[in-house]
Amino acid sequence: MPAPMPRAGGRRRRPINEINMVPFIDVMLVLLIIFMVTAPLMAPSQIELPSVGRAARTPDQVIQVLVRRDGVLELRQDQRSEAATLDTVAQQVRTAQGSRPPATSAVVISADRNVPYETVVRVMDALQRGGVQRVGLAVQTLP
Repeated sequence: MPAPMPRAGGRRRRPINEINMVPFIDVMLVLLIIFMVTAPLMAPSQIELPSVGRAARTPDQVIQVLVRRDGVLELRQDQRSEAATLDTVAQQVRTAQGSRPPATSAVVISADRNVPYETVVRVMDALQRGGVQRVGLAVQTLP
């Protein structure tokens, strides 16, 4: 086998150390166009909130659990109020409900707007674990 012939001028061919960016740019432009075309076709995520109807029967008795700004709980019923703690609030509400069926008695949690959401959830959880039914949140309507 004969030896390879050197090129004219006696130089050997050097390997190319550079990356050709043109195919990469072409692919990126095609992907950009695809995303630009399909983006308007995608529906924006919307949350459909459930609607609430009116209760068939209004409660005969409303027990209010107040959560003050400093986190102190207070139980109000028929112009009476008593202090409560997170551990005793469910028992106090069930005592206030007495022997009435749960359908005729409602519990409303009224919390100060500056109370952390976690505190309100803890009160709701304590009431639920204590077997209290018909728990709602009091809100203020905008004028």
